[in-house]
Amino acid sequence: MGKNHLYNKPVTAQPALQPDVEEILTDEESGKWQEGWVKYEDAVYAYNEEILTFLVMGIDKKNDVEEVEEGTDGGQADALFLTVLNPKDKSIKVIGINRNTMTDIDTYNNEGEYVSTVKAQLAIQHGFGNGMQESCEYQKKAVENLFYQLPIHGYAAVNMSAVATINDAVGGVDVVISEDLAGVREDFIEGDRLHLMGENAFWYVKYRDTDVFGSADMRLERQKQYLNGFIDAAKQAVHKDASVVIDLYQAVKPQMVTDVSLDEAAYLAPVLADYAYDEEDFYTLSGETVMGDQYEEFYPDEDAMFEMILDIFYEKVE
Repeated sequence: MGKNHLYNKPVTAQPALQPDVEEILTDEESGKWQEGWVKYEDAVYAYNEEILTFLVMGIDKKNDVEEVEEGTDGGQADALFLTVLNPKDKSIKVIGINRNTMTDIDTYNNEGEYVSTVKAQLAIQHGFGNGMQESCEYQKKAVENLFYQLPIHGYAAVNMSAVATINDAVGGVDVVISEDLAGVREDFIEGDRLHLMGENAFWYVKYRDTDVFGSADMRLERQKQYLNGFIDAAKQAVHKDASVVIDLYQAVKPQMVTDVSLDEAAYLAPVLADYAYDEEDFYTLSGETVMGDQYEEFYPDEDAMFEMILDIFYEKVE
């Protein structure tokens, strides 16, 4: 039941992925061509319809989630990740998205009415709406559009204060401190190996010095490092006891907004335990961070992004 619900969720069946310049098809390709296929650099690709993709958002709010009045108080999505599950090769891949990625953002007034679409940082999209499902749907739409109408099968928006709960549920995470953060936590000494528990985990993935140019990029690197360790710890915990996922779901629920139901989570738990993941399975968007009029702006490399989507979500047609 959970599996069927997940696969029936997305509005789109596959990305609207087309190269900027249409490549000429051979006679053989023309005769066998199917809708949705993509030809790129003399190879033909088809979308892998068995893939499940989830959007994970870390919201810059503390305590339990609560509905807010329409406007811009829904909280920004300071952390954005796409988690991609491929049943064909039983792999997990994660795409870390820079919060400052410049893309189309829908703006709304205090009555919740659509106003206009503007180019702005991706993270601010969640701020519009009521801070609950409405804000999540806005953010999901913005990410789907950024990735060429990519089907997303579920989302989870977690207030950043829940990091400690999530971390401790899998027994903590081992990291090597990647930069000197002793001013934040005294035991965050660059180069030291540390087993993160409780508030240490929260500060390691949350902190950034907004006065330092590129601090969002540096934090994303720490989040990448942390998630690599977290996935390993989570898989070990699930192997020992698959019910840890359900327990975690219930524990985090007050600080989370998600459209992943309990039966869907129950389906995913034992499946994920057998999936493979290593550090090379974590992707980030290539691009450039520049200083805008007020805030940093990240512009993704469109060609690199196109190739990354082909690599993760498509298969070559022989």
